Amino acid sequence: MAPTTRSSDFSLGWSWDVFLSFRGEDTRFTFTDHLYSALCQQKGIRTFRDDEGLDRGEEIGSSLLKTIEESRMYIMVFSKTYAHSKWCLDELAKIMECKTQKGQMVVPVFYHVDPCDVRNQTRSFGEAFDI
Repeated sequence: MAPTTRSSDFSLGWSWDVFLSFRGEDTRFTFTDHLYSALCQQKGIRTFRDDEGLDRGEEIGSSLLKTIEESRMYIMVFSKTYAHSKWCLDELAKIMECKTQKGQMVVPVFYHVDPCDVRNQTRSFGEAFDI
């Protein structure tokens, strides 16, 4: 079943209810796939996830930045190598910019990482910034 579209959402500038940010190689076919299915197919929540495989060093696309801007809320799936991806960090920066400007909600999900490691940039998160 396809997600339903509410015309009032479009008039408010929201093209998507939820934008999923995740590291594909960590969670695409496991946790994120199940989360996407539950939101989109079971509950009819318009959820965006980028299904494209990305080449290393590739810049985040302008259409993806626009999608982030037009999303009502964000779910960040922090996994062990999330911070190792420039693409993920660029998404995170844009999401936090939008949160500051428009007040969208950000929901962090910690998948096989301790929230303290993300906050303090230790363990796998610290390794990403030691480069």
